[in-house]
Amino acid sequence: MADGGASGEPIDVLVKSTRDLLRPEELVREATRDIVKDEIRRHLEKTLHEDPKLQQALKDAVRDLLEARANEYAALLRVGAATARLGLSALPPDVRRAVMKDLVDLLSKELGQIVERSL
Repeated sequence: MADGGASGEPIDVLVKSTRDLLRPEELVREATRDIVKDEIRRHLEKTLHEDPKLQQALKDAVRDLLEARANEYAALLRVGAATARLGLSALPPDVRRAVMKDLVDLLSKELGQIVERSL
């Protein structure tokens, strides 16, 4: 072990992984980044607190963004449902009935689990 290489012994592996985990330059960089982020956050919060109109504009913009995301997800669900209906419509009637039965059973089971967890 005079060459500084790991011999594959468990203690060598443990020491190397611990050394990698505790690299001081990374810890300092992450800590500095967190301090800078906290300082920027405090400055922005102070700025918003001093300007209620700006604070309200930001709240409204965030609300609009969340609403747009919800609409996007709802549209994606509608596309998925339409695609599933299209796929089912293209199946032969006997296969369609079997798939629908399996689908209904699966959905019933999943909904039952959701209701059970929520109680």
